[in-house]
This record gives sequence, C-alpha cells and structure tokens, in this order.
Amino acid sequence: MAASPPEAGLTDYERLREENIRRNETILASLRRKAAELSAAYVRPSPHKRPKKQQPRASPASHVVLRRSLRTRGIPPGESSASPGSNTASVTPPPSPTKPRTTQFSSSLASSLRDASAAEPLPRTEGGICAADGFDPRRLVLRPANVRKVVPSRILSVRILPLADRTVVVAGNKLGHIGFWDVDCLVEDEDGDGADGVFEYFPHMGSVGDIVMHPDAPRKIYSCSYHGEICLMDIEKENFNMIHSCDYPIFTLSQAPNSPNSLYFAEGNDLKLYDERMGQVSTPWNLHGNRINSIDFRPEKPYVFATSSTDRTVCIWDTRSMKKKSPESLKVLEYNRAIQSAYFSPSGNMLATTSLDDTVRVFNMDNFDDSYILKHDNRTGRWLSTFKAIWSWNDNNLFVGNMKRAIDVISVDRGGKSLSASYTAFLESEHMTAIPCRFSLHPYKVGHLAGASSGGKVFLWTRD
Repeated sequence: MAASPPEAGLTDYERLREENIRRNETILASLRRKAAELSAAYVRPSPHKRPKKQQPRASPASHVVLRRSLRTRGIPPGESSASPGSNTASVTPPPSPTKPRTTQFSSSLASSLRDASAAEPLPRTEGGICAADGFDPRRLVLRPANVRKVVPSRILSVRILPLADRTVVVAGNKLGHIGFWDVDCLVEDEDGDGADGVFEYFPHMGSVGDIVMHPDAPRKIYSCSYHGEICLMDIEKENFNMIHSCDYPIFTLSQAPNSPNSLYFAEGNDLKLYDERMGQVSTPWNLHGNRINSIDFRPEKPYVFATSSTDRTVCIWDTRSMKKKSPESLKVLEYNRAIQSAYFSPSGNMLATTSLDDTVRVFNMDNFDDSYILKHDNRTGRWLSTFKAIWSWNDNNLFVGNMKRAIDVISVDRGGKSLSASYTAFLESEHMTAIPCRFSLHPYKVGHLAGASSGGKVFLWTRD
C-alpha cells in the first residue's frame, strides 16, 4: 500500500524517510509476485514415507508371483521393477541395505536339490530321526572353516536342508533376506562371486520368522515373515512365489511328518492350514489369547501337535477332534511368562519347552505330572533372538544357547522312576564370537549342528 503524500512542513530528513519507505514497499511487492510465480511452477516433493501395508490376499485358485529378488532379475536395489511406461500402483519392496555376494545357485547345488525330490525318502530309525548310537555331544568341535556370515543382521530362523549327501544351511534375518550356505562345495566364477558358498536372496519385506521344508520334499522351501507373507521358493527359477498374504505377523511354520503337501502356520493367535494341492487356506482355529510362537507335531502320532504362545501357555491338540469354533485342547500347561518354543523329542515320548521365566522344562508325554525344570538364563533382551531349546538326534540330549557365547547341552533321563535332566556339557570355542540363539540339526548327518547368531553368522559344529 503506497504511503500518503508528504505533508507541508516536513523536514528534509522526514521527506527522505518517506521516499525510502515507498521504494522498499515497491521492491517487496515485486519479490512477492516472483515468489508466487516460482511456487506455482515448482512443487516441492514431500519427504518419502513408507506406504501403509495393504497386501492383497493371494487367489486361492493359483499361486501368485508377487515378489522376486530384485537382484535375480538384474535390477539394482532401489529401482522400480515395473517396466517403463507401465501404469501400476503396486509398491516395490524396500531395497536391500547390503549387496549380496551372489544370488545364483551353483549347478551342483541346484542339481542336488532337484535330485533330492526325485529320490526315494530315506528310512528313519524308530525313536530318532537318524541312527545316533554312540553319539557324544561333548565331542562336537567348531573349526574355523565352518564359520560363515550367511546374511547381514540378526538371524531369526535357521534350517539345514534334508539332503542325505550334502550340508546346506538356510538362514533368514530381520531384514527379509534368506541366505543359503553350501558348506560342502565352494563356487568360483569369473567375478569371484559365491567363492564362500553363500547365496543370498531378498524375498520378504519383514523379518523372516521361520523356514521349513519336509524331508520327503526338500525342494519345497517355505518361509514366512512378520510382514504377513508366506513364500514358496521355486528351485528351478530361483525365485520366491508368495502363496499367502495377510495383515498379521506370521511367526512360525510347521509340517506334519506324514503330510508334505500341507503347511500349518500361525497367523497371530490363529492356526491356519495351507493345502498346496488345492492352493487354499483353511478356516482359522483360534487357539490362544496371544501370538503363537511355535508349532510342532509328535513324530509317532502325527495327528497330535503342540503350540507355545506369548499368552503363557503350551497346548496339546489332536487334529482329528478339533472343532472350527472353540476347539478344545488335550492338555494346557501354564507358565508365569511367555513361552518361546515347545518341541517333541525324536521318539515323541517327551516335550521340551523354553520360557521367558528363565526355565527349560521337560515333560513325560505319558504323564505330564512327571516333569523336570531347569533354570536357564533366557533373558536375551531386544537385540538378540530368543533361545529355543531343541532336541538332539535322540531323546538323550537338548541343545540351547548360552549368554556366555556357548551352547548348553542338557542330558535327559527317562529310565528311572521319574524323569530327570541336568547340564552335562558346555560347548565353547574361540571361533564362536557371538551368542548362538537359534539351532538346527542335520537330519541325516549325526554331529552336524548349526547355530545362528544376531550378527548374521552361522556356526556349524561337527564331530571331532
């Protein structure tokens, strides 16, 4: 707004001051017009925000290929996987924070996986997953060559593939990576990729909660994530097909010993069944008041399974008598804190649980009053994966992680009047530089024990 004309009687100083005010207001008005024109021509981009999760449900009629590793398709991390000019509203997964060493199996490993599915399943001895006569866990050793960083960051799930003539470790981490470590065969190509036998993929948008494969179908490698995804790896194409998507975290997977085509999974506190032949997911059974942390089937009675939950209970179920609404359990075991795992022994005669109440408990399946409690420091905190005690190749021993960067071996005796258990070995090594939290046994090689850490390393213990 222009200033009023100078009145008579103003001094020279006052007249000069009025002229300066008018000139400054003219300059400011011009600057405001230019700023308005620039703002209209240039829209400042808003800061990048991760979109809210809106995962479409997989069609029950067919498998949906929703996500593949960017690197297996030759797309650099961070770039869109959509073709130029395509009109799609799908959200690409976040880029991997680290560049994997390679994402292609060696020809020998791929051949082993293909041959394993065509071969007849190996026979198993009664009372164990393989012959373990004379096995002494105190004779296990860790060699420097059997330590490998398989994935970056914390490992939440680890498995050894059920291959009779090979040792392949599969590990999933909190970033969504899945790494394969081919222990027996080192690969060398022109670029030097895979020289350490590690092959890494990025199939999930969230932490990999579990990885399973049935001994009768080792090519079918299932994985789940806290982002509500279940993927099935296609060995031939080396990609991951999403077979189920939901709005709740999936923490654990399991398969019945007599059913390689069925996959049980915990979607929050519900149990669901995916039938691969039908490509469908069953109506959920609401089994717990909080999330389910483990599902395990009894070897000699595959219709019986156990679930552990954050609701402080372990429940035993029978699939033959489970109702769709308000299913009734065979037995409920109550604790003071959340339970992380409940696993049957190889014979199915005992059940071992690991709880945040700092205990490992062993139960006699014929008489639940016959049990034994061992104190064990399970307070791993927020930066380490929780401990889960697993059985050895027979009913005699349990393996569980130790906060002192070692493995506790628990000896179990069911031969007396009552069940008993005690610590009999403390496996430590200068090469195990981190706390082993999760474990897996080789189902056909007695003495091959894989332990995974929160730094992405896998430690493979073998016989001396």
